[in-house]
Amino acid sequence: MKKGLILINTGNGKGKTTAAFGMVLRAVGHGLKSEVIQFIKQRPTGEITALQKLAPELVEIQQHGNGFTWDSTDPQKDLNCAQSGWARAKEIIRSNCCAVLLLDEITYPINDKLIDINDVVETLQSKPEAMHIIVTGRNVAPELIEIADCVSEINPLKHHFDSNVPMQRIIEF
Repeated sequence: MKKGLILINTGNGKGKTTAAFGMVLRAVGHGLKSEVIQFIKQRPTGEITALQKLAPELVEIQQHGNGFTWDSTDPQKDLNCAQSGWARAKEIIRSNCCAVLLLDEITYPINDKLIDINDVVETLQSKPEAMHIIVTGRNVAPELIEIADCVSEINPLKHHFDSNVPMQRIIEF
């Protein structure tokens, strides 16, 4: 493998996590190990179920979320979840145990000051040379954009939520 990249999927549009899971799936296709840390989600999704069936030996997925922090009634639990997820991410980076690490929706706990942005930047800059790290979430910190190799912004032109269509299996989870 050549240089490992730091990739960011951001913006207000739909598909940031799905695109990142596509890269994890691509790694599976090449027989490479991936790790996924989810910082908001707390229930199984179609991507998780599929990857666990397809390649449980190649993909480790951990959810360290307590739901959307802006809806939370337990800030201490939010803090604990975010910090345990970040501690696990740092352990993965230090151990160099995978080719791809997905930090799904890590921007929310960073923006909520549950995870220190300086620690994130320093840790990502010291990642193993060949490891790819994918960051997803809205309102990505400028410090992360600066160290990233690729930043994709996904923005909606139209969204079914605007027509009061609720979340549904396959489309959202």
